[in-house]
Amino acid sequence: MSWQSSGWTNDRNVTQMLAFLADAREIAVAARRGRERLWDLAERVYPVGVAVVPAEEARRIRHDRWLRALGVARPRVVGDAGIPAEIEGTKGPWRVDPEATAEGFEGRTAVLSPFDRLTHDRARAVDLFDFDYILEMYKPAAKRRWGFFALPVLFEDQLVGKVDATTDRTSSVLQVRAVHEDVAFTRAMTAAVHYELVALAGWLGLERVVSIEPRVRDVEAPRTDGGPTVRPS
Repeated sequence: MSWQSSGWTNDRNVTQMLAFLADAREIAVAARRGRERLWDLAERVYPVGVAVVPAEEARRIRHDRWLRALGVARPRVVGDAGIPAEIEGTKGPWRVDPEATAEGFEGRTAVLSPFDRLTHDRARAVDLFDFDYILEMYKPAAKRRWGFFALPVLFEDQLVGKVDATTDRTSSVLQVRAVHEDVAFTRAMTAAVHYELVALAGWLGLERVVSIEPRVRDVEAPRTDGGPTVRPS
């Protein structure tokens, strides 16, 4: 009998079987080959003789690590980790890492993954950055606002927009379909985002950035063999 579901797991018998076996700690991911996970018996993946951490202690450690990574988070995410705090312009309690500091902070520009921890918690992104975002790959095309796999844009210490971009491996190009501005981009912001897209194409091993977005010029991507990087003028 096929696995029945109203979601994406419908009729995915092997996927569900592996998930259940992994939850039961019978199997574990031993390696990856491209996008494929390679499974093996858990006893051949996990180290032998490791003491099992009690669930409550494991939860405390997880919360401490999450808060250390985030700096500030809601109690619903990190429990009682850190110390209580209030953030001006927001409602409700927060927890802050007592060792968090802005000393030495320098803002930068980055095109983020949709799964980046900075934007992963949608409610937190709205509270702290007034940044509305959701991954729309599972939405019908007609209902998408920003694109199938839109990339959040960080500029200095603000989330300022999204980039709708896709890769065309056959043509070796990063195709930019749109740049959605949450705030009006200055020339400096436009140039910085352009440079990050060029760098992204190079990191992906693509040769060019091709755009139907007028604010992003077509350009050769940076070389990955030690040659010079093409920067936007």
